[in-house]
Amino acid sequence: MSIEIRDIDDLSGCREVVAVQEAVWGKESEIAPPSVLIASVKRGGILLGAYEDDRLLGFVWSIPGWVDQLRTQWSHMLGVVPAARGARTGERLKWAQRERALEQGVTLIEWTFDPVQALNAHLNISVLGCVSHEYLVDAYGEMPGPLHHWTPTDRLIAEWWINQTDLVRRKTARDLETSQPASPSARTVDLTPVPYAVERLPTGRWETCGPVRADLDAPWVQISIPAGFGEMQQRETELALAWRLATREAFQTYFARGYRVVDFFLNRERGGGEYLLSRADQT
Repeated sequence: MSIEIRDIDDLSGCREVVAVQEAVWGKESEIAPPSVLIASVKRGGILLGAYEDDRLLGFVWSIPGWVDQLRTQWSHMLGVVPAARGARTGERLKWAQRERALEQGVTLIEWTFDPVQALNAHLNISVLGCVSHEYLVDAYGEMPGPLHHWTPTDRLIAEWWINQTDLVRRKTARDLETSQPASPSARTVDLTPVPYAVERLPTGRWETCGPVRADLDAPWVQISIPAGFGEMQQRETELALAWRLATREAFQTYFARGYRVVDFFLNRERGGGEYLLSRADQT
């Protein structure tokens, strides 16, 4: 699949973005209309499309923002149609977004992602090199549709410090299809003795979550997430809610103590994975 990343700066392109939104999240989801997309682009927003010939397969959209006195980009949407997934289309859109933001003099891009969706965590933390120390409870309210099934939309805020030299190494390694460690501080840690604030317990088709350990006082802490959370939300809603509430408690507890997410380890065989949190005095 030959993909070209292009800027989208006209209404025709924005209407195509709406069609991709509907294909990804469903027509019943909240859709950003062409009028909002084009207005944001005219005032510093970044809207990029991934095209195969003239067919739009995915997009990334961010809007200008401020954190304290720092100019930022808030990346509100990243969507790729099912047919183009698995070809690193979303990843390529994010790296192109980074280039446009650097041209604006921006050094921080932020966005939210669901902390119990393992592939999202892998992309954001392991591949792109984001960190996180802020947890939002039910950030967008309960939503219908296949992705949420009326469960709370808790989110982590990803911080992508795009001027770090480590990010260039990451991208080079990915382009060469080599396996490179993510955060240098995290990957040098022996994870064997690192305790779990939440551990997953294999109990058949679905993994259940162990009790939350809120009293750990270690330099590094792990938080597990289950395999197949999206399907779990549809088929085992009560279990999905239990995972949501357990991981919510764990993240909030350790963020309040000065820990932050510095890495994520995807289990490619069975799905799910583990977050690695570091106390402030370790990084």
